[in-house]
Amino acid sequence: MDTKSSEQKDELINQIVDVIVSEGMIDREKVKMDASIESLGLKSIDIVMILTALEEKFDVYIPMDGPFHEAKDVKSLIDAMANYISKEKTA
Repeated sequence: MDTKSSEQKDELINQIVDVIVSEGMIDREKVKMDASIESLGLKSIDIVMILTALEEKFDVYIPMDGPFHEAKDVKSLIDAMANYISKEKTA
């Protein structure tokens, strides 16, 4: 991965974290990569709200039955979202 694409991925991850913080109504300090979804207090409806906000922000369709619901920690959730959004934006 070159520096530019690494910076783009970091920016994408920051934007996803911003959406998780605002839609999940949680403190940004709690959104650590090793934090479990459960420890953030995110419920299924919160995940749906986050995915809907990401759809609007990035103008992509995100299926509700994707790998996002299987994520157990923040890193898995963000990686799945970032990979999906990147794939959809380059398709």
